[in-house]
Amino acid sequence: MNVELRHIHKWFGSVHANDDVSLRVRAGSIHGLLGENGAGKSTLAKILSGYITRDSGEILLDGNPVDIRTPTDAIRAGIGMLHQDPLDFPPLTVLENFMLGQAGKTLWLDHRSARRAFLALAARFQFDLNPDAHVSELTVGERQQLEMVRLLALGTRVLILDEPTTGISAEQKMLLFAALRQLAAEGKAIIFVSHKLEDVEALCDEVTVLRHGRVVGTVSLPCPAETLVAMMFGKVLVEPAKPHTARDAVALELHNVAIRTELFDLHVPHLAVHRGEVIGLAGLEGSGQQAFLEACAGVGRLAHGTLRINGQDLTHRPYRDYLAAGVCYVPADRLRDGLIAGLTIREHVALRAPRGFFINHAYTAQLAEEAIRAFNIRGTPDSRVERLSGGNQQRTQLALMPSPLSVLLMEHPTRGLDIESTLWVWQQLIARCQQGTAIVFASSDLDEILRYSDRVLVFSGGRISPPLSTTTLTVDQLGHMIGGKF
Repeated sequence: MNVELRHIHKWFGSVHANDDVSLRVRAGSIHGLLGENGAGKSTLAKILSGYITRDSGEILLDGNPVDIRTPTDAIRAGIGMLHQDPLDFPPLTVLENFMLGQAGKTLWLDHRSARRAFLALAARFQFDLNPDAHVSELTVGERQQLEMVRLLALGTRVLILDEPTTGISAEQKMLLFAALRQLAAEGKAIIFVSHKLEDVEALCDEVTVLRHGRVVGTVSLPCPAETLVAMMFGKVLVEPAKPHTARDAVALELHNVAIRTELFDLHVPHLAVHRGEVIGLAGLEGSGQQAFLEACAGVGRLAHGTLRINGQDLTHRPYRDYLAAGVCYVPADRLRDGLIAGLTIREHVALRAPRGFFINHAYTAQLAEEAIRAFNIRGTPDSRVERLSGGNQQRTQLALMPSPLSVLLMEHPTRGLDIESTLWVWQQLIARCQQGTAIVFASSDLDEILRYSDRVLVFSGGRISPPLSTTTLTVDQLGHMIGGKF
């Protein structure tokens, strides 16, 4: 099915999210939609899939105008969207989620027929999914596979994927790309929404670049990466350099530590993180990196062992003592754990302001304005945080960090961010290192870990490797260790 969007406009208040966007996607092709955070990519994808109503413009399928106002309209027209956060029901099983929305098809009236159909579709793409498992037990990548199979069972001929490689393993990405190439070969139109150049270059036939809600251009691939970067940002980006760390004072020290998780206990005989040092945590999702960071931040508890910050024993001390000692934890889930949905940037600044009986609204508004300027947040003091793009939510989290800091603990600091935002985040983190802050961060991007870390801890199957210097470590070696080959 050929897809065409003509002169699409969408406003959110004063923000022109899609400004006269026109786009053509050929049947049998994989078309990339590339742009920085907040460029309008997801808005356009949601308009085509019926989750957002366009203000003006046309949608044509095989040259025929269609009126898509709801997701049901889109599904009936053969359009399905795989969202960045899968739209599933975790308390239900894989098979029950697969059957949702299929009631109009006599094929799905009994579980036995549905199971056969599900297993056949999953096997086509080598997706190893247990139909009786609860979705709450699945990884992000497995939930994504389930949603793709469900959409294909509904008759999807145009498949839209919004940032599908965020938070999935390298093996799951390989399976996803193979499945998309197979679907394109069968004549389906694939729209691949991303900010990651390497993914678009590896997969797509053509790419359309958006910037500030407008189409900058469409090019065939392969194409020089420098050309795409210039189209996305209108400038050349410079990667920050991590200076050499002089290992003098110890900021964070663990001795004979055990950290209990739902699946296993993690043991750390000894770890000393020095002022200005960056430690990367590598491993598959659920291997214990989050529990490790939470324990170091005082959010989680140690089963036994000793934890010291700048020589001060904080073992089993309350979280406020860690804050007072200069420890800051920045979680991966920005809206669930890091920020408060429903509150504005100014209200977040007010919560971080020194405690007093009264809150000076003019003063906190001024502080919010200063944070917005300093951290280049695209919003106003009265912008609610859930309405910010992922990159701007992360900038807001960083703007709220206290100063000075002894230890900064971060979970996936650049997940979901475009190239410019990623480089900007690391500029801020390197500046913190130069001020003496020790940084420990988890990431699924092995290149990022090797680029910015002084040493790496590998998590695999309940085990943690000794600290490894990045001077001789390679991505392939890291990958083998993540697989359990220490």
